[in-house]
Amino acid sequence: MTKRDYYSVLNVDRNASKEELKKAYRKLAMKYHPDRNPDDKEAEEKFKEAAEAYDVLNNDEKRVKYDRFGHDGVKASGFGSSGFTDVNDIFSHFSDIFGGSSIFDDIFGGRTQRGRRRGAGSPGADLRINLKLTLEEIAAGTTKKIRIKKQVKCDRCNGTGADKSTSLKTCPVCNGLGEVKSVSRSVFGQFVNITTCHNCDGEGRVIDIPCPKCMGDGRYQGEKMLDVNVPAGVNDGSYMTLRREGNAGKRGGEDGSIIVVFEELPHKYFVRTEDEIVYNLFITYPQAVLGAEVEVPTLNGKAVLKIDAGTQPGKLLKMRGKGIKHLNSSGVGNQIVKVNVAVPQKINSKEKELLKQLSEMPNIKDSSKAEEKSFFKRFHL
Repeated sequence: MTKRDYYSVLNVDRNASKEELKKAYRKLAMKYHPDRNPDDKEAEEKFKEAAEAYDVLNNDEKRVKYDRFGHDGVKASGFGSSGFTDVNDIFSHFSDIFGGSSIFDDIFGGRTQRGRRRGAGSPGADLRINLKLTLEEIAAGTTKKIRIKKQVKCDRCNGTGADKSTSLKTCPVCNGLGEVKSVSRSVFGQFVNITTCHNCDGEGRVIDIPCPKCMGDGRYQGEKMLDVNVPAGVNDGSYMTLRREGNAGKRGGEDGSIIVVFEELPHKYFVRTEDEIVYNLFITYPQAVLGAEVEVPTLNGKAVLKIDAGTQPGKLLKMRGKGIKHLNSSGVGNQIVKVNVAVPQKINSKEKELLKQLSEMPNIKDSSKAEEKSFFKRFHL
């Protein structure tokens, strides 16, 4: 089963702080806690999934690897998740969360905190691009220059959205709090409802005169050239995250990220198997019998490969270090050469006569019988 994106599991954005991660995990853990969902397999799996996502994203080293290379990155680097199979493993692993002053105690104890967006604009949206790579580029790593169309920070107002001659003013509706409280009474008592201020959109400030270039948004549509450093060994469909390279935030909000998804282009000669590449080599019957030195393509040009006399069709020859560099670790994969014997579809009368003569030669005539006996011997038939 394909793993879901850890940020999607916790329902947080990619710039979420540790406190936001903890809060999101606490919410899911409470929702899918086994005590609240007895004998519910689906809830138990979601409980484990949330714990795995939190385990990775709450660890700085794991999170960096995951942000750049996804699930493959944390697995290949040895920083993989704990892979919880039992809910008791989760309680043990997060003893500081589930025991003592745990995140659950925070909820039941009635302690709440409401974060404010005062003075901060809206964050910019993330962008996704597909980056096509040749096998040669994947094998050694590469730097690709790409042009991105995105919302960029306004250079006239420096992203504030206000004209240079004016300043941002405290919102008169919420008095700079970014929130509006309303109190209602009922037979059950008094209720306080807190909502985001509609006048300033929770920022606590309003613009007196908008910037004429960005019309008060603090950003406008533009483009940017970007260098993407692709490490060797990435896989088709894996991705890396370029933080704060996405759309600019609204009126000083944090910039979004760019999610670069790698797309491996088909190769003329090779088929990739993890970090090894496979090449189908076709040789003539005389070359297989007598042996030969043949020229084969590699990811770095061409190389001479020795074919031993009597090489059988289907034999696999290994060219060490001619494959793909391992992702986030030392070492290089191999190039595997599969030997095939080419059979001509058309021959002339002279060639036909020579082949007939050859087929009557003792070593040629008996070779098929020897192979047949060997085959039956191997399978005890």
